[in-house]
Amino acid sequence: MLPEIKIAIADDHKIFRKGVILSMRQYTNLRFVMEAENGDDLLEKIPEFMPEIILCDLKMPLRDGIDATKAITKLYPNIRVIILTMYEDDRFVGHLMDCGAAGYLLKNADPAEVYKAINDVKKTGFYLSPFVNRILIKKNYSKQKFNPSLASEAVLSEREKEVLMLVCMEYTATEIAAKMFISARTVEAIKDRLMERFGVKNSVGLVFYAMKNRLLD
Repeated sequence: MLPEIKIAIADDHKIFRKGVILSMRQYTNLRFVMEAENGDDLLEKIPEFMPEIILCDLKMPLRDGIDATKAITKLYPNIRVIILTMYEDDRFVGHLMDCGAAGYLLKNADPAEVYKAINDVKKTGFYLSPFVNRILIKKNYSKQKFNPSLASEAVLSEREKEVLMLVCMEYTATEIAAKMFISARTVEAIKDRLMERFGVKNSVGLVFYAMKNRLLD
């Protein structure tokens, strides 16, 4: 009898999460212990359920799969993340593997391939499909450094939009906190998350990025 593997799935579409769980039910050694609808939700639930392997989407609100993978790799080095996404872009594959992802699967993968990926990751720490191998070989050969971002098409939460709008209006963190009835520390945390996501270093960078990419209506 195969040893049980505790699995988590993070995706903002509930129907997709349920579909994956249902399709994997035939593999009796897999136990889905938790679901998450975004990266923040995922990180919040991990301490309670402690999955061994996480199937994680890339494009999610609040905190996307790239940021979530970085955080999990840092905070929980024994937990493996397998990206399960529709993004078939070489840049994302290379960057996510650099960030510590253990595998990269497309959402049109057969359940059998997902199962193989989970088992390979459990046994060896990695699953390298022919698709991923081709990209990594190309990346290493060209010495190309991939650093993609989902920011330009990421969905901002209403709170993130409000903070970003007030930053653009030159309000301080303390003033924003008073207007939104939240703590200044929360405001700074949101700003830090946005700066990391957008690849900028300060509030001025946030303003320019928001204007350039038309993030605010």
